[in-house]
Parts: sequence; structure tokens; C-alpha cells
Amino acid sequence: LLLRWRRRRGLWRKVKEARQRQERSLVQMEMAVRRFREQLPSVNMISILSLPLPELSKKLRDGSLPPEHVFYAYVGKALQIATETNCITEYLQESETQLQKAKMTGKLGLLYGVPVSIKDSIDCQGHDSTLGFIKNLNKPAAEDSVVVQVLRRQGAIPFVKTNVPQSLISYDCKNLIFGQTFNPLLYTRSPGGSSGGEGALVGGGGSILGFGTDVGGSLRFPAAFCGICALKPTGNRLSKKGIISGVLGQKAVVAAVGPMAKDVESLALGMRALLCEDMFNLDSTVPPLPFNEEVYSSTQPLRIGYYETDFFTMPSPAMRRAVRETKQLLEDAGHTLVPFELTNVDYVIFNFCVRGMFADGATSFLKMFKGELEKSSMGLFFWLAKSPNWLKSVLSWIAKPFHLLMPFIGFVSFFSTVDEVWSLHHEIEEFCHQFIAQWKKLNLDVMLCPMLGPALGIGYPGKLSVAVSYTMLYNALDFPAGVVPVTMVTDKDEEELKGYQGYFRDWWDRTLAKAFRGSVGLPVAVQCVALPWQEELCLRFMKEVETL
Repeated sequence: LLLRWRRRRGLWRKVKEARQRQERSLVQMEMAVRRFREQLPSVNMISILSLPLPELSKKLRDGSLPPEHVFYAYVGKALQIATETNCITEYLQESETQLQKAKMTGKLGLLYGVPVSIKDSIDCQGHDSTLGFIKNLNKPAAEDSVVVQVLRRQGAIPFVKTNVPQSLISYDCKNLIFGQTFNPLLYTRSPGGSSGGEGALVGGGGSILGFGTDVGGSLRFPAAFCGICALKPTGNRLSKKGIISGVLGQKAVVAAVGPMAKDVESLALGMRALLCEDMFNLDSTVPPLPFNEEVYSSTQPLRIGYYETDFFTMPSPAMRRAVRETKQLLEDAGHTLVPFELTNVDYVIFNFCVRGMFADGATSFLKMFKGELEKSSMGLFFWLAKSPNWLKSVLSWIAKPFHLLMPFIGFVSFFSTVDEVWSLHHEIEEFCHQFIAQWKKLNLDVMLCPMLGPALGIGYPGKLSVAVSYTMLYNALDFPAGVVPVTMVTDKDEEELKGYQGYFRDWWDRTLAKAFRGSVGLPVAVQCVALPWQEELCLRFMKEVETL
């Protein structure tokens, strides 16, 4: 008992030190901005912050806007948003040195002088990638991830790291070290996750371009909840070298790294900058596919598949309306819209995604929590995962008749043999080929899909893991998928929500209805999807939706 008490005290000491470092980071930011303002009081920070990224980067490259003006404008705004939402975990103080070096070298990359924010799990040399775990504190990365290296070579200045939920396997944004991150649009709402710190910072205007990761919607949830845009590319379009994942080694559900920004053109610029020789040389496992300008800038009418529901998670009235209104606008603009029918989404989520991610009996996942002070909001999951196989079998059999317990069928019926895992991977491949065949039969270019929204109240995502169905489908398929905000919740949507019962009328459906309530004025997005390796077409479609 004494040893355990000492260990816990040691862990709390590490947490306290990390929080003090976080506070020092904000003080450093404040001092840096104050120094700059004292030296150059006439700089109009507001006008700099109002420039969209393409215009800002043009001014930086042609010399009409000094990089330090832009840098300190964003450090000041980021500090404000961090104070309001608790989204920043660390200030990268070396960014001030990089700023001076960039000016001296005169090499003008595509993102010359652009301050960028980086998710906690993406390695930056000399800084922790914690994933919200105490055991990862005081273990600074030996080198930058490939994505960060390429950003630096393109002249971008990574200046902050942002908060995540413990383990990343969540679409909220809270951990024991740095606490809860809040939505900048409404502090009682979650910013989404796991790239929640990025969503809050970019959504609040404290960063013009951010980078996060996505294994079930972790870029798309924060973008949708915070009213911004994001792109989850095909898993291997951008390098994941030096990026820590939530469940190491699993291949069933494909993770991706991607950009977040206020508009689609900024996402395109971020992709354009990364898809260069530097990245292909630094990581030879990434296919050398440069950004296809012709596809992105095409104005040919598109043939677009669409659906309003996946028949598993009933869409909120605002989600359904977002798809309908976008469909109508696209048709009016001369595009062809074709209904697409989804089937067996529940099977995909539980048998492919949940079982696939935890095919080792959740051993890898549980290992990360060993010796931690908090088990996040996963108490029941931990109990199930640690229970003996005979008990898992009994629970699985008991759970089958009850929709309420359906998500746990996946948790308690883990695969344990290699041939079962291989069989699962084969089944996922077959499903992907069937999905593409259905897509090709309808001769589609892209797909318009719902995106969960509006932002759920803080604490609700942990209770509603089942609601990842709209996003996680495209991680299982490994299709590029982006999010664009298209509307806001109206009084009429709120009124219609009173009749929301869901497809199963169970505890989850009732809880989701509660989580949606009181959201008038909050943004609602749609998802834009393309076939694998067609990121430029996906962005072109997103741009069309955004423009309309």
C-alpha cells in the first residue's frame, strides 16, 4: 500500500509539472506578443487575422507582409483562444528562432512564414507526444515527424501543440494531464476529437492551418463541431512516420493524417505543400503522387451519389436538412445527384471496426493504460476486456437480443486466433470491393454524406461511441473524406428534434437526442467522399459545396 501510494504521488507530481509547463507556455506566448507590440505598436493584427490563407501566403511570399507580423498576430490570437478553450498543451518556443532563420535564408516555400498548429500525437523534436498519458511525459521526440519536417522545409512555422483525449480513441477532448478542451463556439459543447485541440484553435481563429489525425472521425468530428473544414486523406497519401497512433499495429481501420482550416482552398494549399519530393524522399512508403492541379481546378459537372441516413445512427433534423439542401444546390448548379443505398452499417461498425481495432483482446490498448491514474470514461470497457474468455462468451450470448448492449458484443467477442484476424482482413477487402462496384455501377465521381452534428455537450461523446458510424465507415474503406460546414441549427430543427426516437429506441438513441438539444445557431456540416487516392477530386467537390 505504501509503495502504491508513493507511486501515485510520483504520478501526480508529473501531472503537476506538466500543467506548470503548460502555464509557462502561455506566459511565454504572452511575453513574446507584448515585446512585439511594444516594438511595433502600429501593426494591425486584426487585418492580418482576417486574411484567408491563400491571400496571406501570397503576401508573405511577395514580401508585402513581414513574417514576424503574421507570427505574433497568431501567437496573440492563439493565446486568447487557449485561455478560453484550453486547447494548447505546449508553445514551441523555438518557432521564434525558426522565424528569424526563415527570413535570413530567403528560401520561399509554399507555406513561407505561415504559423501552423500541430496535434499532440504528431512528433515535434524536443517535445512530448503524450496522447494524454502520464507515462509519455518527459519523453521528448528525438526528431520531427516527416509531416513536420516537410512543413518546415516549405517555410511553415509550427508554433503550438494541441490537446487530445486520453488514448485518442474518443471524439471528445479530455485527459487527466491537461484537462477538458471546450468548443470555441459554445463552451458547454465538446470541440470533438481526437484532434479536438486543433478544432478549437482553428475554429476560434487562433491558427490558420492545423494538422491532426483520423482513425474514426478524429479530424472530421472537430471540424464539424467547430464549424471549419478538414480532409481525411487515403491512409497512406501523407506520411505517418513519427505519428503515434491510438492502437499500434492494427490494420483493420486505417488511420490518416490531414489538414484542418477555415476553408477548402487552405486545405488544398496544405496538401499541395506536403505532396512534394521532400515527403516522397523522407518516407519512401508513401506513393510519389504530387498534387493534381488539373483535377482540383476542373469545372466539369459531377455525378454525385448521396444518402441522408446510414439506418444505424438516425440523423438529427439539421443533419438531414444539411444533406437535402446541399443536394438541391448541387442539382441547381448542373450536377447529377444519384441516391446511394447503404446496407449493414451496424455489421461494418461492430464486426470490422470494433473487432478489427481490438482483435488482440484489446491487449495493446489496455497496455497503454497500465500504471495510469485514470482510465478515461471506459470503466465498463476495461472490465469487459479484462474478464476471462468464458465470461466474454456468456455476456456475448446474453447481449445479442438487446440493441442496448450491441456495441459491447464487439468488445466481448474478441478474435483471438491469427486465422480469424486474417479472415476479418479478407472480409474487409471484399466489402471494399463490393462498395466500389456499387459506386462504379452508378458511375459516380464523388459522394455526399451526412456528418454527425451539431456539437454534442461535453461528456456525451464518451457515452455515444456508437455515433461514429457516419465517419468510421470511411476509415474501414480507406476512402478520402472531407467535412464542410453548410448550415446552422434552426428553431424548426430544434422543434422537430422533439420527435427524435432513433432506429432502435434504446438508451443510446435517447441519450443522442438529449445530446443534440439546445443547439440553435451551431454549425452543421456534410461529408464529401471520393475513391481512394482521389484527394484532389474530394477537395474539388468540397470547394463546390462550400461555394454553393
